[in-house]
Amino acid sequence: MKPLIALLSALFLFGCMSTDPYTGEQKASNTAKGAGIGAVAGAVVGAASASKSDRKKGALTGALAGGAIGGGVGYYMDRQEAALRQRLQGSGVQVRREGDKIYLIMPGNITFATGSAVIRSDFYDVLDSVALVLAEFNKTAIKISGHTDSTGGAQLNQTLSEQRANSVRNYLSERKVAAGRIQSYGYGPRYPIATNDTEAGRQANRRVELELLPLE
Repeated sequence: MKPLIALLSALFLFGCMSTDPYTGEQKASNTAKGAGIGAVAGAVVGAASASKSDRKKGALTGALAGGAIGGGVGYYMDRQEAALRQRLQGSGVQVRREGDKIYLIMPGNITFATGSAVIRSDFYDVLDSVALVLAEFNKTAIKISGHTDSTGGAQLNQTLSEQRANSVRNYLSERKVAAGRIQSYGYGPRYPIATNDTEAGRQANRRVELELLPLE
């Protein structure tokens, strides 16, 4: 029974291998990982619930069902990630994937003028591209967070971070991204991603992040 389960899992993983467009390397997508885990779990449950003579058939049936369930969310987020990477390549926006979550990191220097919460007009096309993908993949919730560096007053930074997050939220909702999917928060300088002791670090900390989470 163990060799059968291992074989089924390997087949699911092989079927979901993809080529990284940046490195050209073959890798297992998050779909494959979810499908593989689901296949193992389904095979175990299927084998356990079947009669002794039908355990192989039960394992196969369970693996197929579990693989489909496990790969569903991952496949959806894989497609969304691919669409975002295609549209945002060269835009300055970083796309990062962590499990079934996708993060878009928008540096403040390309998004807003210094000390302003008004979106720069030369960033409209980038946000339009984001909005098109988010409107298409409407089964994700969107958390927008604004961040600043540590220079200036605490209250000023907090207010500015909130206003910038709200500006992005309003822009997206005006472009057919349902407002009910979007939440926005301002965190001021509380969550730096680099040191505030250098100009480069402070520039990295001044940012807006979008966190995309599956609704199902």
